[in-house]
Amino acid sequence: MDDTFFVAIGGHPTFDRIVRRFYAGVKTDPILRPMYPDEDLDGAVWRLTAFLEQYWGGPTTYSEQRGHPRLRARHSAFPIDETARDHWLSIMTAAVDAEELAPLHHETLMDYLDRAAHAMVNTMSDVDRGDRPSL
Repeated sequence: MDDTFFVAIGGHPTFDRIVRRFYAGVKTDPILRPMYPDEDLDGAVWRLTAFLEQYWGGPTTYSEQRGHPRLRARHSAFPIDETARDHWLSIMTAAVDAEELAPLHHETLMDYLDRAAHAMVNTMSDVDRGDRPSL
């Protein structure tokens, strides 16, 4: 595990700070906040931290406790349109930016997060479909 991205960027403390900053932003976001029940915010912090750590070569705690990540399936209950995706990416980008990672590490992490966010879109908003409210 010593030569992993997980270790290279600082291990658990780094991922924990990024995820906690992200959820601090989610708490004030009008689009994303309704997707996260109050009683499950701590669970959401743990799940995202454990998932990212495992993905990047850290401990396999996520799979040991929750099985295969199945990201799209686990998010299918939530209508995620382009607006929600963009809000998620904006908050996550700010959380990652605040960590001041080395440029290559920042680019590598953000490339993955951007692709993952785009893959989670599972519905179109009325505006995206071209539906317009009548006057």
